Parts: sequence; structure tokens; C-alpha cells
Amino acid sequence: MTDLAIRTHGLTKRFRRQTAVDAVDLAVPTGSVYGFLGPNGSGKTTTIRVLLGLAGATRGEVEVLGRPMPGDLRTVLPRVGALVEGPAFYPFLSGTANLRRLDAADRDAPRRTRDARVAEALDRVGLANAARKRVRAYSLGMKQRLGIAATLLGPRELLVLDEPTNGLDPQGTREVRSLVRSLAADGTTVFVSSHLLAEVEQICTHVGVMSAGRLVAQGTLDELGGGGAVRVRVTTPDAADAAGVLARLGLASPHVDGESVVATAPVDPAVAAEDVVAALVADGVRVRGFVVEHESLEDRFVALTGEGFEVVR
Repeated sequence: MTDLAIRTHGLTKRFRRQTAVDAVDLAVPTGSVYGFLGPNGSGKTTTIRVLLGLAGATRGEVEVLGRPMPGDLRTVLPRVGALVEGPAFYPFLSGTANLRRLDAADRDAPRRTRDARVAEALDRVGLANAARKRVRAYSLGMKQRLGIAATLLGPRELLVLDEPTNGLDPQGTREVRSLVRSLAADGTTVFVSSHLLAEVEQICTHVGVMSAGRLVAQGTLDELGGGGAVRVRVTTPDAADAAGVLARLGLASPHVDGESVVATAPVDPAVAAEDVVAALVADGVRVRGFVVEHESLEDRFVALTGEGFEVVR
């Protein structure tokens, strides 16, 4: 047993002269919901393909469920469920028939329990009532859930979901989020790749941030949610004097913009807001407004990558 469901060291993937993934060190704790976040084209899907043995690494080490990949691929993959780059099904067949075909293609899947496992997987994703309906009549959200059902045809210790809510309407997105939460609650490690900040914030316990092929940050959601950074914003006609007071109190990088002064407050030791206001008034600074701003998760990610994230809710 290992405390990491996924571990990579120096994982690099090159396509001729282009480096798609550059020296990535992933550490995905067992039992976590790990959000693999980054703008489109940042190397997320390429990393996933290497993790699953669908592409070879140019260099570096990869371990999944404590086993080296792709060396132990035959041992590891039966314990992993994956949905990569969207589900593909026969539209003229029912949900049940599609899953039966997928299960029959798995040489390790026992035939005698096929019907029971297909029915259980459909029920788990909330498609029991649509099991006999042809897939061409499914909504996008139903197709995504059917794709996740396909990953659950056997017992899985790890689920890898690449953009599971891509293209879904709000209702479909909520359905998939709810499903991921329920799977994680049962102890399954879930690795979710996404470019949607709201998705990661709502379902993940840990986050890794990719930018231009590199892993630029990694940790728990709380650790990356601003890192405790707090900004103080003062509105005053005495901006220059206010900046001097803030600097004297230990607030970093006071920035003056007209009648607004912004500075970063120290985390340890913290400076109480009332002490800042009292010091400003004591120095004769006329305070018209005072706001304490906590750096958001979105602020943190934009600072890390230099790019915006979609925050559609």
C-alpha cells in the first residue's frame, strides 16, 4: 500500500521539437479528489495519456497505485477507470447494450456477472430508468454519466476523468459533480482534469496547476486558495502619507493609484485591521475608506499561470 495513488518524478513528454509536458512531479494522495487544473493546451490530457500507458514518456518516472507504469500496465489498469477526451458510444444501441459490448471487450471481465455489473453501474450513475433507451436520445449529461458508468463496470481504486463536464449545461454539470462526490465518499481516488475553476473549487480536496506544460503549483485546496495572502485597501486624499504608514507597519509593496493605496498584509505576525486604521489616523491620514481583501483562488491561479481560467458557474 502507498499513500499516493499517482506519483510522477520528472515526467517529460516531447513531440519532436515541442515539449508538451516538462518535468512534472505529481503527488496525488490516496482517497483524494485531485483537481488537475490548467488552461486548454497546458499539457493536462497528454499527462493523463502517459499515466494510463496510452503514450510513452520521453523521460521520467510514473507510478500508479504504487506500481511503475507502463511496466505493470496489465496489473494496474484493471484497478483504474478512465474517461479520456469524452465518451464514444454506438448511438443506435441502448445504454445497457453499449456497456455490455465494452465489458465483453475486457478479457479480465467475468462473463457470468456481466448483466449484474452493467445494471449496477447504470444504477450508480442514475441511468437505471434510461437503461433501455437508445443512446442517440440521451442528453449530453446522460452521455457523460454513461461514460462514467463504463469506468465502473469493475471495482476501481482510481478514477481518471478528463474534462468530465465539458460541454454540459448547468444541470448536467451538477449531475456529474454530484456523482464524483459520491464516488469519492466511497473511498475511490478521483483524478479530475479541468479548465473550469468552479468545478475544482466545488468537488476537489487537492489541486495541481498546469501552465505551458509545467506543474506550477500543487497542494490542498486550502493551501492554494491564496496562501493566506490578505490585501489592505485604503481610500484617502493623503495617499503618499498612507503608503508610508503601511510600509512602517510591515505591509508589503504599498501601491498608490490616485486616492487608493493597496498593500499586502503579513500573515505571521498578523496586523489587526483596527491597528492599521488607528496608525493611519494617528499620523493625520484622512481615511475615507478601508477594506481588507482576501486573495481568491482565481487570483492565485491567474498569478501562477498568467492566464485566465473559465469560472462559469
